[in-house]
Amino acid sequence: MSTAVAPNGEAQIDHLKNLIQQNAKRSRTLYAEVQQQDELHTEPAEQLAIASRIHSEYDAVKELPPALAAKMANAAGPRKKAKTAPAEEKSADAKTMKMIEGVASRDTSNGNTSTALTVRGRVTTENLPPNANGPTTQRNLPSSSLVRKQTVLPIKPEWHAPWKLMRVISGHLGWVRALAVEPENKWFASGAGDRTIKIWDLATGNLRLTLTGHISTVRGLAVSPRHPYLFSCGEDKMVKCWDLETNKVIRHYHGHLSGVYTLALHPTLDVLVTGGRDGVARVWDMRTRSNIHVLSGHKGTISDLKCQEADPQVITSSLDSTVRLWDLAAGKTMGVLTHHKKGVRALAVHPKEFTFATGSTGSIKQWKCPEGAFMQNFEGQNSIINTMSVNEDNVLFSGGDNGSMSFWDWKSGHRFQSLETTAQPGSLDAEAGLMSSTYDKTGLRLICGEADKTIKVWKQDETATPETHPLEWKPTLGRQKF
Repeated sequence: MSTAVAPNGEAQIDHLKNLIQQNAKRSRTLYAEVQQQDELHTEPAEQLAIASRIHSEYDAVKELPPALAAKMANAAGPRKKAKTAPAEEKSADAKTMKMIEGVASRDTSNGNTSTALTVRGRVTTENLPPNANGPTTQRNLPSSSLVRKQTVLPIKPEWHAPWKLMRVISGHLGWVRALAVEPENKWFASGAGDRTIKIWDLATGNLRLTLTGHISTVRGLAVSPRHPYLFSCGEDKMVKCWDLETNKVIRHYHGHLSGVYTLALHPTLDVLVTGGRDGVARVWDMRTRSNIHVLSGHKGTISDLKCQEADPQVITSSLDSTVRLWDLAAGKTMGVLTHHKKGVRALAVHPKEFTFATGSTGSIKQWKCPEGAFMQNFEGQNSIINTMSVNEDNVLFSGGDNGSMSFWDWKSGHRFQSLETTAQPGSLDAEAGLMSSTYDKTGLRLICGEADKTIKVWKQDETATPETHPLEWKPTLGRQKF
C-alpha cells in the first residue's frame, strides 16, 4: 500500500505548486497596473503639505549670501567627514526624502508670502545693500539694512590767538545796555541805564558827544551804513532816529505798547525792525515812519533780533524760549526753533556764512539758514548768556550775567579761551556782568558793555603763536545732538 500511495502524494504536491504559480501569475497581471499607479501617487495630501512648507520657509533662503558663499569657498583645511547615520534612521527618513525630492520647484511670485526677514537669491546687483559683499568703506549711502553707522568725527578747531583787555572806558552812570559801531570804523555809540547815548572815539577811547532825549534806559542802537542816521530804542517805548549831521532827533516811530529792547536795520532796504516787551516785532518804513508789518507770534518778550538780506530776513529770539524765522515780504513766520529750554536772550549772525547762533541759560546753539537746521551745541559756559558776537575770523564771543566770558571756534564749537571779567573798583560783585557786545568793522576789536558802568575793549594778543599758546583740544566720539 505504501508504495502505491507515494506517487499520488507527489502528484498532488506538484498540482498544488502549479496552482500557486498560476495564481501568482494571475495576481501579477491583475494588480501590476494598480501597484504602479500607487507607487507614482504616494500619499498626495502629505506630499502637497511638505511642498508648501518647503516653499514658504526655505525658498527665500536656499542660497547663501555672497559674502558667506565666498567665505565658504575660500575656507582652508580638510573638512571632517560626516558621520554616517544609523540604518534605522536612514530607512525611517527614506520615505520623507523621497517625497521632498519629488517636490517640483515652484515660482513663489504668485502671492505666496514668505516669513523670511531678508530675501536673498532674487536681489539684483543694482539694489544691493552696502554691506552685501562684506564690510564696506563706503559712507553716507542710503540703506535699509541694519548696519552700524560710521562714528561722526569731530572737526579739528582752528587756532585762534587769545584775547586780552586793551582799554577800560568809564563815563556812563548806569549799565551799558547797547553798543553800535559806525560803518567807517572811526567811532562807536553806547547806550546805558543813565538814559544817555555817548559817542566814543574808537582809536583813543575819548568821549566825543553825549546825546540826551530818552527818558528811560537805552536798550538798542544801530548806525545806518547808507544814511547819516543813528537809531535808538529804550524802555520808554520810544524809537528815535537821530540825524548825525545836526545831532538831533528827526523822527519818532510810535506803536510799541511797552519797552523796546532791540532793533536792527535791514542791510539793503530802507526798513527798521524793532522788538520788545509787548512780544511783537514791528517793521517800519524808515522815511515815512509807517508800520509795514507787525510780526506777532511770540508769547514773551522779544530779547534780540537780527536782519539779513536773504530769507529768513528777520530772526527774533524771545524769553518764551523760542526763536522765530520770518518772511519779511509776507510778514509771516517761516519756522519756529523750540530746542532751548529757557528764555533766549542773545543772537549772533555770522557776517559771511549763512548761519547764526542763539544763547540762553547754559546753552548756546548753532543753526543753519534758511530752514533753521540745528548744527551743534557750544558747551561749557554755565551762566545766563546775555550777549553774543561773531566776527569774520570765526571767533564767537559769549558774555554771561555772572561776568564769565567765552571765546569759541565757530566751526567746531571748541572753547579756546574762558575768563572772568573784573568789575571796576567800588562796584558790587553782582555788577560783574556782561550786558552787550559787538566787534568793530575789522573784527580785531571786541567792545563789551558791562554792569559796572564801564565799556571794555579787548584785542587779540599779537605775540601769541601756536607754540606759545597750544591748542588744548581732544577729539570726542561726536557732537551732542539737541
